[in-house]
Amino acid sequence: MTSSELFGNFVFVKGLFHKIASVLLATLVLLSTVSWTVDKHLCMGRVMDVSLFTEAEDCGMELAMEAFDKKESDNHCCDDESFTITGQDDLKHSSVDLDLEHQMFLVAFTQFYLHLFLPLQDRPVTNAEYPPPIITRDIHILDQVFLI
Repeated sequence: MTSSELFGNFVFVKGLFHKIASVLLATLVLLSTVSWTVDKHLCMGRVMDVSLFTEAEDCGMELAMEAFDKKESDNHCCDDESFTITGQDDLKHSSVDLDLEHQMFLVAFTQFYLHLFLPLQDRPVTNAEYPPPIITRDIHILDQVFLI
């Protein structure tokens, strides 16, 4: 493999890693800010139904007890358990208050960066009205500076 192929593979893997990491971090933020409620229905000590966000369905033992004309307080075999995992509520919302110096820097940097992508013929020529200086002596020979 040539070095350009290796570099191309490295750039591909690096981009793929960035995408996977950003998806994982976004999922982590989502899961940590949502509140989760888990509801379980137990019948004779065994878990019959588990549900997220809603109530768990019962096993039908209450209907059987009503058929035998027993009170619900006599039914000790069924139990409902529920617990809630609360998510983060104290997230900091960023409000950026830039002072005048930072605003001026951002405007100047943005203008400079956007002018980098202008084609050469569209760029303004700032010294078009000024003629070049008249050379009376050859400065390279006077200072004895030669390109070798």
